[in-house]
Amino acid sequence: MNRFVIFIFCFSFLWSCSASKNSVVTEPSVLTPPQTPTTPSLLKSTYWQQHVDYKMDIDMDVNTYQYKGKQTLVYTNNSPDVLNRVYYHLYFNAFQPGSEMDVRSRTIADPDRRVGDRISKLKPNEIGYIKVNSLEQNGVVLKYETVGTVLEVELAKPIQPGESVTFNMVFDGQVPVQIRRSGRHNQEGVALSMAQWYPKLAEYDFEGWHTDPYIGREFHGVWGDFDVKLTIDKNYVVGGTGYLQNPNEIGHGYETGTINRPKSDKLTWHFVAPMVHDFTWAADPDYIHDTMQVPNGPMLHFLYKSTMSVKQKNNWKRIQPKAVEFMQYYSNLVGHYPYKQYSIIQGGDGGMEYAMCTLLLGEGTYEGIIKDVISHEMAHIWFQFLLASNESKHPWMDEGFSTYIEYHGVNSIFKEGKENPLEAVYNTYIALANSGIEQPLTTHADRYTFNRAYSLASYYKGAVFLSQLGYIMGEENLNLTIKKYFTDFVFKHPEPLDIIRTAEKVSGLELDWYLIDFAQTTNTIDYAVKSIEGKSITLERIGLMPMPIDISVTYADDTTEDFYIPLQMMRGEKPTLASIIKDWAWAYPTYTFQTSKDVKSVEIDPKGLMADIYKENNKK
Repeated sequence: MNRFVIFIFCFSFLWSCSASKNSVVTEPSVLTPPQTPTTPSLLKSTYWQQHVDYKMDIDMDVNTYQYKGKQTLVYTNNSPDVLNRVYYHLYFNAFQPGSEMDVRSRTIADPDRRVGDRISKLKPNEIGYIKVNSLEQNGVVLKYETVGTVLEVELAKPIQPGESVTFNMVFDGQVPVQIRRSGRHNQEGVALSMAQWYPKLAEYDFEGWHTDPYIGREFHGVWGDFDVKLTIDKNYVVGGTGYLQNPNEIGHGYETGTINRPKSDKLTWHFVAPMVHDFTWAADPDYIHDTMQVPNGPMLHFLYKSTMSVKQKNNWKRIQPKAVEFMQYYSNLVGHYPYKQYSIIQGGDGGMEYAMCTLLLGEGTYEGIIKDVISHEMAHIWFQFLLASNESKHPWMDEGFSTYIEYHGVNSIFKEGKENPLEAVYNTYIALANSGIEQPLTTHADRYTFNRAYSLASYYKGAVFLSQLGYIMGEENLNLTIKKYFTDFVFKHPEPLDIIRTAEKVSGLELDWYLIDFAQTTNTIDYAVKSIEGKSITLERIGLMPMPIDISVTYADDTTEDFYIPLQMMRGEKPTLASIIKDWAWAYPTYTFQTSKDVKSVEIDPKGLMADIYKENNKK
């Protein structure tokens, strides 16, 4: 999601509180699912994840905004458990008066301005819905019940470990007026923004079923393959997830040869998407469709409205080579982008990440679109759509980590030359920590007291988590950790412990304390220079959270020396050129050490990479 919108909305509050179309890209071999043992005894001690194969036929009426769908879903139970029921998400049902999203938006103290009380005012032809008309399991009719945004299904026969079953469903849908992410005719006039639009099987993992109602936050899905045929008015241009299988029947900028369209009022777009956990599309009759090839990477597709001003359309031309640079930067920093294409599409209500694409508002400034939106949404390719953490439970893992690489990407690509590109991010987190409204990062995304507390914790504290890990273990070790994390968990559902265990394996340090204190509590960091007496320096730990300490000492003769105080519970030290002195055990509130010469001044963390909430006492 676009963090720039979040920043503008929240920051003031906190301070008051305290190329060629015909280019061929070889599909990388990395597009293979994780190998999952099928023997139940092995499953109990080995990572596993479920698998889905979707086939959908969709017929969209662009006049009524209603669509009819047929879905065949092959579901493979790779778990060691017998499943007696399954659940589907029906996200569009949230856009109805009286829904949980509607009520929560009208009762929370700081409602999302995009939602407010708009849902309560929707007319029957403006609401969203997904209605399941029939559902079968291996040809046997099933009983089911729609409960808000979740379909509860009793199985005719339990699904055994290692077994695959086929579900056949017929459903109807209506696209809601654009309010939140999905909908018709957004504020910039895009006809259809179709995210979370189909009955989507809920994820089942080692924690059980994830059947969170859609109240307004994030999503979680099952890895699998999609085969989607979308029939829609012939004048509409479509972009989104998947590779178009019939480009010369479609045209609209996708053609690879002579266009041969069927003589009909509608065209059927056939998309295939391998190993994704979502399928999203947008459509509009006024889309311009540009492409640009990333060297040794995917084809980028850009879809934006021809009805915008000349300046705005020029902005979309200008962003294209920079989008190529961001794709290259992130691929080098984290890991190779494995798909053949990625689409940047005008639509939605700000910026939101999806499989192989993003939807974003497109009428902003050049710098706003590329620096604040595309930079962030493209970062989500890695932190959510390849490293698919459960963003409902752990939104800081995808929003925060995306924010971290986004700021580094902007600093590098635009040659801003900032020593600490995340300085503003640190300051925002510190404002949150001092605001009195902070909740632990373990809080479910929907259950923050304030929207702004969710946003600033997930985006900014989450980014600080990763940046500060570099302070703790060394920047080179952090870079190696990010790459290994990608290699080990691509196409999987990593948990918070996975990033910490990866960091431990890379660095040789013990780091469980960091995950506990920074992510699972609201403990804060506050270290101070207590006193200087000749050659003796005394430091003080005021906050509850432990940290290793970097210190810069200026002597009376104006020479300087850097010191490093390891944290005892880390059981080791980071690579450093500083003088390493005795470690500091957390329970001791003060720490005194001797220098070789009389001391003039002392500064804790001179580079500002530790999220100390009160920096005024860091220097004496």
